[in-house]
Amino acid sequence: MAVGQNDRKPISADEARAFEISGSRRQDLDDDGRPKRTGTVLTASAHIITAVIGSGVLSLAWAMAQLGWIAGPTVLVAFSFITWFCSSLLADSYRSPIHGKRNYTYISAVRANLGGFKFKLCGLAQYVNLVGVTIGYTITTSISMAAVKRSNCFQRHGHRAACRVSNTTYMIAYACIQIILSQIPNFHKLSWLSIVAAVMSVTYSSIGLGLSIAKIAGGPRGRTTLTGVTVGVDVSGTEKVWRTFQALGDIAFAYSFSNVLIEIQDTLKSSPPENKVMKKASFIGVTTTTIFYMLCGVLGYAAFGNDAPGNFLTGFGFYNPFWLVDLGNICIAIHLIGAYQVVTKCVSSQVFCQPIFQFVESWSQSRWPESGFVITEHTVKLPLLRAFPFSFFRLVWRTIYVILTAVIAMIFPFFNDFLGLIGALAFWPLTVFFPVEMYMKQAAVRRWSATWVWLQVQSMACLIVSIAAACGSVQGLVHALGGYKPFKYS
Repeated sequence: MAVGQNDRKPISADEARAFEISGSRRQDLDDDGRPKRTGTVLTASAHIITAVIGSGVLSLAWAMAQLGWIAGPTVLVAFSFITWFCSSLLADSYRSPIHGKRNYTYISAVRANLGGFKFKLCGLAQYVNLVGVTIGYTITTSISMAAVKRSNCFQRHGHRAACRVSNTTYMIAYACIQIILSQIPNFHKLSWLSIVAAVMSVTYSSIGLGLSIAKIAGGPRGRTTLTGVTVGVDVSGTEKVWRTFQALGDIAFAYSFSNVLIEIQDTLKSSPPENKVMKKASFIGVTTTTIFYMLCGVLGYAAFGNDAPGNFLTGFGFYNPFWLVDLGNICIAIHLIGAYQVVTKCVSSQVFCQPIFQFVESWSQSRWPESGFVITEHTVKLPLLRAFPFSFFRLVWRTIYVILTAVIAMIFPFFNDFLGLIGALAFWPLTVFFPVEMYMKQAAVRRWSATWVWLQVQSMACLIVSIAAACGSVQGLVHALGGYKPFKYS
């Protein structure tokens, strides 16, 4: 997920004029005056896999349990096919078909190809999604850290001990960490943070996969069925419908990465053409991820059956080895501490530039250019640390944002429901609608032609699925709130 521009700096106007006069171009620069890109199909595939595999994998066993052996794998493959197909369409939007001008970000591609109202709609969809993701990260991290404490309690007192833990305490701790990290300027230069986050996501996903295999081999296994949770046994008929819709949202969340693809494509070399390389990379990345998701979802369902927990690392289907379960949850926490900064401001020098903070700060500076509170920065020197610029406006605004997301997470601390809602809201507009619209605009697809009808049918079908998933997730949130008392031990 990304909406910002990466760190490549264009050359100065004087240098550009000098090159024009001499009729030459520096060999270390691309056609847009930025440092020459060196990405290949291998690096782009790695970026895609890194972008996709994350906390969404934790809910796949539960989603499979709601759908069963037939619908579960079918839906997972269907989402992967749609994601790959629309990613291929999106690859053609990186350059303008007329001037060959590059679009460095997803939203700039929408502005260049569609403009007007659709550009504003894209911006709204992206930022709503990013805000939702930061709330989801707060929920997931707190649940994982609480699970570590409960795991140690179970280890000492037995699996039947109450071991009540308050997630709220960990949400407050997580918010405090983010308040501190959000004040650090030039965070975008710490590209290692994205690398650490990627390693953590692969680690905890692999731990969950390994524990599922061990549980299947050691037994006993849960009861599984062709259609998932059974009406009249596990759930009522109404619950079955709502849970099915919510499962669609959870799977959609696992594939919500399309709006980072333009930024990944912007790392590729110019030859061969970026769109051709990106299409190959999308196929490799989505295929690899789908295989991994299928293993986690299917093996998780085989291990737990229809009683699969919403988060298979925190639902305590796994108790032993407790240190490995703890390690998985610690990896989740480390990953999401860094991922929060990825979402709110530029962190990596290559991709994942998510300037929620920068967007508000740039808008405020243009809106109140004479305000000393908004504009003024001070240089602060701390012991053992280098001097860095400090702004009271940045301190106040970023602190308020972190606190608000934490408070919302405390009010709605429901992992599956919230992930399903985020996935439902993001999948159709960002993964399907805008790539399809940009492709039809660039390719000049005639209305009511076979291609136009097929693309519109696909888009409308995905819209219906997203609406159903959103309804299921909202219903789940409402149902969970019915018996929930905020700020209490669970």
